[in-house]
Amino acid sequence: MLDFRAQHTRRQFFGKMALGLGTAALSTLIREPLFGQASQRIDLSLPHFAPRAKRIIYLFQNGAPSHVDLFDYKPKLREWHGKQIPDELTGGKRFSTMTGNQVNRPVLSEISNFAQHGESGAWVSDFMPHTAEIVDDLCFVKSMYTEAVNHAPAITFFLTGSEMPGRPTMGSWLTYGLGTESQDLPAFVAMTSRDKEASCGQIFYDYYWGSGFLPSKFQGVKFRGGGDPVLYLSNPEGMTREMRRELLNDLSELNEINKSAFGDPEIETRIAQYEMAYKMQMSVPGLTDLSDEPQHILDMYGPDVTRQGTYAYNCLMARRLIERGVRFVQCMHAGWDQHRNLTYQLKTQCLDTDAPSAALVKDLKQRGLLEDTLVIWGGEFGRTPFLQGLIEDKRNWGRDHHPYVFTLWMAGGGVKQGLTYGASDEFGFNPVENPVHVHDFQATILHLLGIDHEQFTYKHQGRRYRLTDVHGNVVRDILG
Repeated sequence: MLDFRAQHTRRQFFGKMALGLGTAALSTLIREPLFGQASQRIDLSLPHFAPRAKRIIYLFQNGAPSHVDLFDYKPKLREWHGKQIPDELTGGKRFSTMTGNQVNRPVLSEISNFAQHGESGAWVSDFMPHTAEIVDDLCFVKSMYTEAVNHAPAITFFLTGSEMPGRPTMGSWLTYGLGTESQDLPAFVAMTSRDKEASCGQIFYDYYWGSGFLPSKFQGVKFRGGGDPVLYLSNPEGMTREMRRELLNDLSELNEINKSAFGDPEIETRIAQYEMAYKMQMSVPGLTDLSDEPQHILDMYGPDVTRQGTYAYNCLMARRLIERGVRFVQCMHAGWDQHRNLTYQLKTQCLDTDAPSAALVKDLKQRGLLEDTLVIWGGEFGRTPFLQGLIEDKRNWGRDHHPYVFTLWMAGGGVKQGLTYGASDEFGFNPVENPVHVHDFQATILHLLGIDHEQFTYKHQGRRYRLTDVHGNVVRDILG
């Protein structure tokens, strides 16, 4: 509050006061269901131009799927299998401590079989048969690259534009800038799942859906994998809904007194969150009641779809959330970190996630939602074309972290369909055609939502920050 006052002159105050009164008057004339929570937006000039997408579902695959085993077919790997990878590729490159000191780095051929699919002829592994069915709806980016070589910094970099925690995540930026259409659900929802065998030690940190230095009302609300989706959503025994309403009214009055006294914007957040929790007591039970879903839809998502906390359940829930006006849904699934179990765990991971991911795209398309909903599938980096371990020890074959090139795909929301963009070299080691940096990816996502990433900023500690830091170019060739 003090910082706000210090930055405004007397002339600016009177100049803006008339507009503020006019906006307040206008808001009273607009019906609340139509207005929604768009009033949460700080910058009412957004979007900067007509958006192609209105909402995002981000299927984040923690641990890094192996691009050379799933989407980036490289016959050269089979030809060089067991031979030392050329030194000119690995020289001067950073890898994790798993292989940083490994002297022998034999090339490891793909452990799956590849085939071309659809009219687009996209290459997909036989581990992903359901994804292969929808390739003509997908835009593959096979030239992604990043800077981090370890999981948490790399995930943080993708979601916030910085390897260090503390910046707002993409969902928080978009909620801050665009608001939400939902009256009784959060604008930004995060859900997590993991492989059934718990073979991967990936941890979900709260800052993966945090608001950083933005007001905390823009942080993601995590839906849990068991029990009430949100803690304390159910009233305790003996507490009626009417009693809860009276309690919140009194609590709101007390918070308003503190807000007037101290001017702390986080008190306003507290008031808003209490009210949202009250509304969610009515909206969430209907959201999670799958009795209205046709059986053929449930079958499409797979046998785990009705089991809370699974990837399949979260994918279906993502569709139901965006149908109800949620702006950003972040589904994070851990289990792709195959350092020593590539030969058996990769296929298991694909069995758990392939059908639900494809079903989500099909489901959105048949409901007319895919056109303005952007679906993103991908991890924080790829996996090395060379082997981690010994070539003789097939049971323990694995691949290390590989930030230098990898693949992700997108669908809907204004991206071209049936496109494979960019390419890696013959070993799948470096990009050789149309490289796409993480900041380029972020700039493109914002562009699809009608936002100029260079103009979308937030002033914090004397500096204007943005999701793309001071980098990034929109990848216009993938725009539909």
